Amino acid sequence: MDESAYIKALIEDLHQDLPLVWGRQIHSIFIGGGTPSLFSANAIGQLLSDLRACLNFNPAIEITLEANPGSADESRFKGYRDAGINRLSIGVQSFNDAMLKTLGRIHHREQAVSAYHKARQAGFDNINLDLMYALPGQTLQMALDDLHQAIVLQPEHISHYQLTIEPNTLFHAKPPQQLVDDDLSWDMQTHCQDLLQHNGFQQYEISAYSRQGLHSRHNMNYWEFGDYLGIGAGAHAKITLPAENHVIRRTRTRQPQQYLQQPAEQRIHNQTELSPPDLVFEFMLNALRLTGGFEKTLFSQHTGLGFHTIESVAQEAIKKQLLYEQENRLMPTDLGLQFHNDLQSLFLDVDMSKVTRAEPEIHF
Repeated sequence: MDESAYIKALIEDLHQDLPLVWGRQIHSIFIGGGTPSLFSANAIGQLLSDLRACLNFNPAIEITLEANPGSADESRFKGYRDAGINRLSIGVQSFNDAMLKTLGRIHHREQAVSAYHKARQAGFDNINLDLMYALPGQTLQMALDDLHQAIVLQPEHISHYQLTIEPNTLFHAKPPQQLVDDDLSWDMQTHCQDLLQHNGFQQYEISAYSRQGLHSRHNMNYWEFGDYLGIGAGAHAKITLPAENHVIRRTRTRQPQQYLQQPAEQRIHNQTELSPPDLVFEFMLNALRLTGGFEKTLFSQHTGLGFHTIESVAQEAIKKQLLYEQENRLMPTDLGLQFHNDLQSLFLDVDMSKVTRAEPEIHF
C-alpha cells in the first residue's frame, strides 16, 4: 500500500470531522488497528505534523503506537520517538512459542523480548505489553510464566486479556479443541491479578494494569465514555454534539483498498444517533469495567440523562452485591467485576418511559 496516499486519506478524514470538534483540546492519540508499525517513521512523522497543524494538542498529550514484535528494529523505534510517539503498545500476546503458533502470530518469544529492549534503547519510557490468557491448551502455570516474563521486563503498563472467540475470526470458524473452561479461566485471572498486584501493578480496569500514575489516558477516556475521532479504514468514532444535545457514532469503510478509492465524503459507512437506551447501555458497558467506577455526575454529563434514570437498577445491583456506592461514586465490587456481563445486563431493563431528552445537557 502507498503509505503517502494513506496518510493523505487520513488527513482528508480529519478535515471532514474537524467541525465536530472545534475548540476542543486533544489529550491522547492512539495509532492502532492492523499493524501501524509497518509504516515508516517518516510517514508517522508526517501524520503527526499534519495533526498538529489542525488540532489543539494538550502539552502533555499521550501519543501511542501499536507495534508488532515481528516488525521491530531499533532505528525504526528511534524514528517513531523522534516523530513524537511517546508511548508504545507491543502486541506480545504470549512468551510461549507454542501458544504464539496456536494464535497464528508471526513472531516468536525472542523477537518479543528483543522488541522491548530495542524500544527502551530508542528512548521509550512508557511501554505497554499486551498479553492474553486462557489460550487453547494453556495451563495455570503457563499463564503465570507468561505474566512473570512480562513483569521481569519492567514495563509501565500491562494489558492482560482473556481470549474470546470473536465472530468472523479463524477461531470462530474453526474453534480449537482445547479451549480453557470457565473455572480454569477464573483461576488464571485471580492468580495473575495477585501476581501483578504483588509486583506493583494497579488494576484500574478489568484488563488493564499500570504502575502508579501511569494509567493509559486513551483507555480512561474510552472507558469513561469520552469522545474520540476515528480516521482511517474501519475506524469508528463517538462524538458529542452539545448544541443538539445528542451523541453520534460514525464508522468508516472497512476495506483499505475500497477506502482509498472513495472520496472522503463517501468513506463514512454509517452514522447513527444514540437513543436514550443506547446511551445508558453503552455508558454502563464502559464505565463499569473500571475498578474505580464513575462519579454519578459523569453519567448525566456524558448522556444528557438524569441519574434517576438508572437509580433503581443501580440499587438492585447494590443489593446483589455487584455494585457499591462511596462518596458519590458507583463502583463494581469484586463480584461485579467477576460477573461483569451479569452486572451489565441489568441495565438493559432500565425503564425509559419517563425519560425525556429535555433533561440535563450533555457535556464533553
